[in-house]
Formats: sequence, structure tokens, C-alpha cells
Amino acid sequence: MKLKFIWVFYIGLVSAYATNLEVNIEACKSGNIKSCYTAGLTLTTGDNAEDQSKKSLGLEYIRKACKYGQEQACDTMGKNYYANKHYQAAKPYLIVSCNKGSKTACEAIGTMYRDAQEIKQNDVLAREYYEKACTLGSADACINIAIMYRGGFGVNIDQKMEKTFYKKACDLESKAGCALFTKIDNQDRGIEEPSILENLKSLFN
Repeated sequence: MKLKFIWVFYIGLVSAYATNLEVNIEACKSGNIKSCYTAGLTLTTGDNAEDQSKKSLGLEYIRKACKYGQEQACDTMGKNYYANKHYQAAKPYLIVSCNKGSKTACEAIGTMYRDAQEIKQNDVLAREYYEKACTLGSADACINIAIMYRGGFGVNIDQKMEKTFYKKACDLESKAGCALFTKIDNQDRGIEEPSILENLKSLFN
């Protein structure tokens, strides 16, 4: 009896799932952009993501939602293409999302320019997008900018600016950012950091 109940419950869930998807698809056809996005997500996640035809259809719904102003849809398209290393396809969606305040999108474009991911390598543009991402709260982007100032990638070597961006990363609760900021700050103050040998000795004291 219990097994029968579970089976009936499962059939009910499947039916409700199918009905909701159909409702969203029909609403999308009628111009409800949010429903386009919801239908797209349903078709590109979970078990559906393993079915290429469903996934492709889902991406078309998400693409439509993005085209007509659903910000989350543009971000989803960009992330999906970027994760699958389709960088040229990802770029226009990531730019839209970045301009609307997505730190992950800005950071992704910065990395594309830094690492020449299907585009010409450009440290200047990489830094510009990393700066947007840093301002929006990406600690990793702040650290990437600091590294650029340390190595002179697209900028003049500038330890003061390097330190500034490590501090920004630290303020965003990055342990690495705090450690690197402290290291430069100690140098500026003339405070010598313990040597490797001294650190090892401290373990036995």
C-alpha cells in the first residue's frame, strides 16, 4: 500500500511538472517574458540538461527572455556559454549583464581579454572589466588588478596601486587579499616578516 502511494505521488509530481512547463510555454508565446525564462530554466536544468534537444529549446526561450529585457536571462545565457567555453557566443550576453551590474559577468569578460579566450589579448580592456567587477564586489577581480600593477600588465608597475587593490580585496573579506596587503604594508612600515626558518622554529616552541 505504501509503495502504491509513493508511485501515485510520483506520477502526480511528474504531471504537475509537465503542466507547469506547458503553462509557461503558452504564456511565453503570449508575450509573458518571465514565463519564457522560467520555461527555459526548466528545460536546461536537472535531467533535462542531459537531453540536448530539450536544452537547446530551453536556451531559445532564455535567449528570447534576454532579448526582451529579462536581465537574469542574459546573465544565464552568458554563464552557460562561458562555462562551456563558447567564449564568442558568451561575450555579448556577458557585456549586457556586466553593464547592468553583474560582477561575475564583468570578471568573466576581464578574464577573456586577459587570457585571449577566442579574442585578441588586451590587458587594458581586461583591467577595465576587472575594475568594474571589483567595484561591484568581486574580491578575485580586485586581486587580479593588483597583480597587473605588480607585473606591469597593461599598466605601469605601481606598488601603491597594487597595495590599494589588495586592500579592496581584503575589505571584501578575501583572506588572500588581506595577507598580500599586510605583506606590502609591513614592508612600507619597515617591519621584517619572520623567515621560513623562524616560522619552522616557532612550531616547536
